Amino acid sequence: MTIKDIAKESGYAISTVSRVLNNHADVSREARERIMAVVEANHFQLNSNAKHLKQRNSNNIAIVVKGTMNMLFSVIVEQMQAQIKGSEYTAVVHYLDEEQDEVTYAQQVCRERQPVGLVFLGGLPENFERGFGVIDLPSVLVAMGAEELNFSNLSSVSVDDVGGAQSAINLLLEKGHREIGVIGGDVECSGPARLRLAGCQKAFDAWNIPFDATRQFEQDRFAYQSGYVAMCRLLERMPQMTAAFCMSDVMAIGAMRALADSGKRVPQDISVMGFDGIPVALFSIPRLATVQQDAKLLARKSVEILFNCLQRGASSRHLRLEHSIICGESVAEAIKSENS
Repeated sequence: MTIKDIAKESGYAISTVSRVLNNHADVSREARERIMAVVEANHFQLNSNAKHLKQRNSNNIAIVVKGTMNMLFSVIVEQMQAQIKGSEYTAVVHYLDEEQDEVTYAQQVCRERQPVGLVFLGGLPENFERGFGVIDLPSVLVAMGAEELNFSNLSSVSVDDVGGAQSAINLLLEKGHREIGVIGGDVECSGPARLRLAGCQKAFDAWNIPFDATRQFEQDRFAYQSGYVAMCRLLERMPQMTAAFCMSDVMAIGAMRALADSGKRVPQDISVMGFDGIPVALFSIPRLATVQQDAKLLARKSVEILFNCLQRGASSRHLRLEHSIICGESVAEAIKSENS
């Protein structure tokens, strides 16, 4: 079977099939799923010998990014590329859908591209437990801790996701909010989303306030549209909601647009808290209150660790960086009802 045969059977253009096989991000989920179904049914394998002949003798560092809409990762990748550019290595970036298995994909990259090192931006612990053992390259997991995975060649640089989410909920509770909605990533696909949800639960428990995830938590992709849709669903289910914590700034900005379209004012009617501290949050109206991760420091420390492993044979390291709270303008004191 050839790429032309796949195009004919799937009903998509050869160019679309090529983008799917080469894992480009600019393909719809429907097209990707249909084409990959044909590929798997016919046991098709892309012959990459000629395509990657030059790359096999290079000093490529493969950066595997989980999620195509994560603006924090975009900032980190940009910083990493700048840092790697001045070295003997070359950065090659691979973007995956949030639902893809980043470790299985990295295995493929190792076979076809033969990089000298790997950087993972985002991930799921189960994927590493299941498949990372066959990878023998120095690797760094960014934005998620890898201490408990116990791989000698896997380092990590992260912020305390549990503590950051707990700080966000604590701030809202201190402001008097009790009907708090939470918008976040899919906990089945995202390790950080899982940890941040645990941080929310920890905060509510510390205040002896019940948290019903089935009512108060909406999960979707880390994207503007997802934040918008999730907020609309929460408004229907929680008409008395006075505050929302969003597990990413892009979700929070999407959520604020949904509130505006629903006739709600931020923060007068509903307060909104984000997570990440991406530059665009400084320019939202109102300016977003958020849990800030230092993207530049995450990038710099990750590259430093990887270089030490590649150039000096250093052992793996695990760094946990501090988060900070940016007060912004999107969080206010809860308005007490006449009956309270």
